[in-house]
Amino acid sequence: MSGDHLPSEFEVLIVGTGLPESVIAAACSRIGQKVLHVDRSAYYGGNWASFTFSGLLSWIEEHKQEACNKDEVKEWKDKIQEGEEAILLNTADKTITNVEVFRFASQDSEDNIQEEGVFQLKHDSSVTAPGTEEYSGSSTGCHGQQIQATVTNTVESSPSEDPVRSGSQASAQATDDAPSSQEENHGNMFSTESEKQEAGVTEQVSASPASECTDGKKRKKITYSQIVKEGRRFNVDLTSKLLYAKGSLVDLLIKSNVSRYAEFKNATRILTFQNGKVEQVPCSRADVFASKQLTVVEKRMLMKFLTFCMDYQQHPEEYLDFKDHTFVEFLKMKKLTANLQHFVHHSISMVSETAKTTEGLRATQNFLQCLGRYGNTPFLFPLYGNGEIPQCFCRMCAVFGGIYCLRHAVQCLVVDKETKRCKAVIDTSGMRISSKHFIVEDSYVADEQRKSVQHRQISRAVLITDKSLLKAESDQQISLITVPPLEPGRPAVRIIELCSSSMTNMQGTYLVHLTCPSSGTAKEDLSLVVSRLFSENVDADEKDADSSVEKPSVLWALYFNMRDSSVAERSSYSLPCNVYVCSGPDSTLGSDHSIKQAESIFGQLFPGEEFCPPAPNPEDIIYDGDGAETENAGFGTPLEPEHNKPEEDAVPEQENEKAMTETTEKNTTVTPVSLATCDNSTEEQDTE
Repeated sequence: MSGDHLPSEFEVLIVGTGLPESVIAAACSRIGQKVLHVDRSAYYGGNWASFTFSGLLSWIEEHKQEACNKDEVKEWKDKIQEGEEAILLNTADKTITNVEVFRFASQDSEDNIQEEGVFQLKHDSSVTAPGTEEYSGSSTGCHGQQIQATVTNTVESSPSEDPVRSGSQASAQATDDAPSSQEENHGNMFSTESEKQEAGVTEQVSASPASECTDGKKRKKITYSQIVKEGRRFNVDLTSKLLYAKGSLVDLLIKSNVSRYAEFKNATRILTFQNGKVEQVPCSRADVFASKQLTVVEKRMLMKFLTFCMDYQQHPEEYLDFKDHTFVEFLKMKKLTANLQHFVHHSISMVSETAKTTEGLRATQNFLQCLGRYGNTPFLFPLYGNGEIPQCFCRMCAVFGGIYCLRHAVQCLVVDKETKRCKAVIDTSGMRISSKHFIVEDSYVADEQRKSVQHRQISRAVLITDKSLLKAESDQQISLITVPPLEPGRPAVRIIELCSSSMTNMQGTYLVHLTCPSSGTAKEDLSLVVSRLFSENVDADEKDADSSVEKPSVLWALYFNMRDSSVAERSSYSLPCNVYVCSGPDSTLGSDHSIKQAESIFGQLFPGEEFCPPAPNPEDIIYDGDGAETENAGFGTPLEPEHNKPEEDAVPEQENEKAMTETTEKNTTVTPVSLATCDNSTEEQDTE
C-alpha cells in the first residue's frame, strides 16, 4: 500500500521512529488504539538508527548536502478549511552538523569494489508493518540491510540515483517487485554499478605492507576495499549507549515481552585511561580481590566504600554534611587514594566533575545494583546495534495493528483556531490525515515553534580499528572505557569498543564509539583522545611512550555533532495542547530519559491505562478463521532455554531471526543473553 492509500482517520498519529516514539506507538497499539507511525526517512530509528557501512556512507552524503529534501511537495494551502490554521513542520533533519570523514586504511588494487549484497529499492512510499512478509518479501526484516546506493572506493553513490539510506530495518519499505523471502534470506540480492566519482570527504590514504606486532608476528593490514566489500557485516549506531541491567529499558523489555524480538550480549570489561595507559577497573567483589593494580589496603578501602554506597541512604550522617559539595570532594574526604578516587569517579559513578555528592552516590549505587544480574558488569549491548531497540517496539506496534509508512514526510499540523487543538496533518503528497493525539519528534518542529527551547550538542566519533585498546585472552570483548578530561575545560569522553561477536563489525576489526558533551565541533572535542589512544598512521607501528603496547590503528573515522533536546520542557514549544514532543538521544550512557518520557506522554494521553502490558506469547494466541496466516507471521517466538524449546524449533528460529545476516563470520562465537529467562540467574552479592 502506498502513502496515497492511507486511511484518513486515526486515534494516535506519531511522527518519527526514534526510541521514545516507538515505545509510545507500541503502548498505544497494545491497548487497542488505531496508530499511524510515519517517518520521512527510508529507515527506522531516526538518530537512534544503525547502518551498514554503505548505508552509513549514504547517510553521510545526505547530511553533507545543504538541501536534504529534494522531493516534490504538493500544495497544502488548499487543504486548510475555514476556521483552521497551519503550523509548518521540518521536512528535513537539521540535527546533525559538522560531519567529517577520514580514511586511513590503504586502498588495494580492486578499484571498483562494492559492498556484497547490495539491493536496489524503489522510491515509492509504502504502508506496511515492520517485520511482516510484505516487507520486501522478508519474513523478519529485523536485521536486513537493504540499500539502493552502491558504494565504491570513493565512498559516494551514483549521482543518477537518489540513495535510500539503510537502517537495521530499511527493508521495512515494501515494493511491488520485491524479491521473495528465499532470495533475500540467502543473500541473493540485486546490485547496480555506481559511477566512480570524487568524494566530498576528508581522506588520508596510505599503502604499506603488513606491520610487525610487538610479539614478532605480523599483523595483517585491513584495506579500505575490504571494509567496503564486507560492509554488510557492519551495524554502525548513530547513538552509542548500553543498557543498565536493572534500568528502565530492560525492565520495560521484559515486562512488555518485547525482549523476544532481540538478543543481547554482556559488556565484558570496564576500562579506564590512567597514567597514560588503559587499565581494567575492578568493580565486582571478585574483580577487586583479583586485581593486581590495587594494594591490599586499597582493596579493603574500596570494598568498604562500595558497601557503604549500596545503602548510603541508611547512613545519612556520613554524607549529608557534604550534600552541597561535589562528589570529587566527598571522595577525598573519605580518604580514598588517588587511584581509588579515579576508579570510583570516572568508571563506576561516571558523573561529571561538578556533580554533587548525592548524585555521585546515587550513580554508584545504581552501578552496583546492576552488577551480576546478567553478568560480571552492569551492562548489556543489543546484538546488531542499538538501532534494533526502536524496531523491536515498532514490531510490537505492528502486531497489534499499527500502520507504518516510511519515506513519508508531514508538511504541517492543522489547528482549529477556536479550540486551539490539532485536528489533522497534511503530508507531502497533499493528503489530509485526521487524529485525536499527535506525537512529534523534536527534529520535526520548526524554528518558529521552538524559540524558547534550549538545546545542547553531543560530539560523536565512530572509528574502525584493527585491534583492541587492551589485549585480552579472548578477542571477543565488549568494553566500556572512560577517559578523564585530558586538559582543563574538556569533558570526559566515553568510549564503547565493540568486537565482531556483537554483530556490528567484520572479524579482524573493532568498532569504537566515542561520545561526550560538545564544547566545539566533534573533531575538536575528540581528536585529542583519539590521538592519545590510537594511531592514525597505519604505516607506523606506533607504541605508547610509556609502554611497549602498540596502539590500535584507525582504519576509518567519522566525526559529527548531534543535537541533544532532552533538556527542553514541553512548555518551551509553541504547539497545541494535544501535540507532544519527544526528544532525541541524550549524552548519557543509558536510555532512562527516553523511557520515562514515553511513559509520561502515554500517561497523559490515556490516564489509567497500563503502560505496555505483557504481550501474549504467539503459541497462546487463538485466532479466528480457518488458520489463515497470522498478523505477526515471521516475527519468531520468544527466546527460551534450549531444554524448554522443542528440538525441531531451535534451528529454524535462529535461521529465521538472522536470515538477512548470513554473511556474518561463521566461526564467531556469540553467547546472547535472553532477558526473560536469565533474569537474576547469575546474580552475585558483590558487596557483602
